[in-house]
Amino acid sequence: MARATIDLLPAEDLVYIGDTGRYPYGSKPLAEVRGYSRELAWSLVKDYDAKAIVVACNTATAAGLDELRAEIPVPIVDVVAPGATALVRTTVTGRVAVIGTVGTMSSGAYVRAVVDTGAPVKLTSAACPGFVEFVERGQTTGDEVMVLAERLLAPIRAAEVDTLLLGCTHYPFLARTIADVMGPDVTLVSSADETAFAVRDSLGELGLLRGEDVVGEHRFVSSGDVDLFRELGNQLLGPELDHTESWNPSGS
Repeated sequence: MARATIDLLPAEDLVYIGDTGRYPYGSKPLAEVRGYSRELAWSLVKDYDAKAIVVACNTATAAGLDELRAEIPVPIVDVVAPGATALVRTTVTGRVAVIGTVGTMSSGAYVRAVVDTGAPVKLTSAACPGFVEFVERGQTTGDEVMVLAERLLAPIRAAEVDTLLLGCTHYPFLARTIADVMGPDVTLVSSADETAFAVRDSLGELGLLRGEDVVGEHRFVSSGDVDLFRELGNQLLGPELDHTESWNPSGS
């Protein structure tokens, strides 16, 4: 998500808070995740003067997007609705699927988002516990990942879908393994690009886009080990993540 936003909106300043000290969210109670989301959102507004917030986590979106939008005084962009739009736009057969964390899948957020598109599709969904942990360790290929993917994706393969939405921002880093398991006839869709477009549109409608004659600054903040965050982030995101800071919200 950060990579897509930087590429699409190079003039915009970006602050990325990685809540690595409390990750992964997927197996936590949604009420607990909702509390984390409020704390992070308010910190972005108060500590970093954010003019818009992207909830770049499907589990956090599922946990309490409506509450955040009602409480936080800046635009909130989520990843679920853009992902669902991309999914139904891509399919040819109408048989589609989404995979995500246990929390995201149990919330029904993607089922509602797909229904809201009005597209006549048949949706299959599956939780994929363990995927996030592999990515967080920097292990995105190999026999262990492949064995887990084959087991977790079995119901998706059985549904004979032609399009699969990677309903977690960590999952694109496993795209090669997932594609190998699903086969060449299945198109993988990520919500990252669609969400970046949604950010651009939201800022544009409000007249908040910066001029193209400036270059944005990028700050990467972690609630956990900043050195590990930088090492993994540089590997996954790219050279922009060459410096990380500790997250110190107001009042802490």
